[in-house]
Amino acid sequence: MDRGTVGSAQSGRLLVEVRESGPSAVVTPAGELDHHTADLLREPLEECLAKGFSRLVIDCSRLEFCDSTGLNVLLGARLKAEAAGGGVHLAGMLPVVARVFEITGADAVFTVHDTVEAALADEAGESDGAG
Repeated sequence: MDRGTVGSAQSGRLLVEVRESGPSAVVTPAGELDHHTADLLREPLEECLAKGFSRLVIDCSRLEFCDSTGLNVLLGARLKAEAAGGGVHLAGMLPVVARVFEITGADAVFTVHDTVEAALADEAGESDGAG
């Protein structure tokens, strides 16, 4: 069952699914995110932002590889989302992908959650913050 899916893109090595969950867009890249497949993630992220979703949850549980190009796509989306008053939340990272974020220090600029459910539950905490 494909409930809530608003789009998907696919190549031989990367499939990207997008669904809406309240004020968040949940983006699930599956496969390898590198310089050959980066646009397959960049385009859906930009579409989500264009539709008014400033809070993006990236479900990394099916992401098997991420290189510097993929990391730059996520960093670019983070800047745009924060400029719109939101952010990018990463969830369910496999150890091989988490290691890339640790080595580069990118884990310090993203909010990282163990699961998508935890990232979505964190929505309430964000809106309660004093600004």
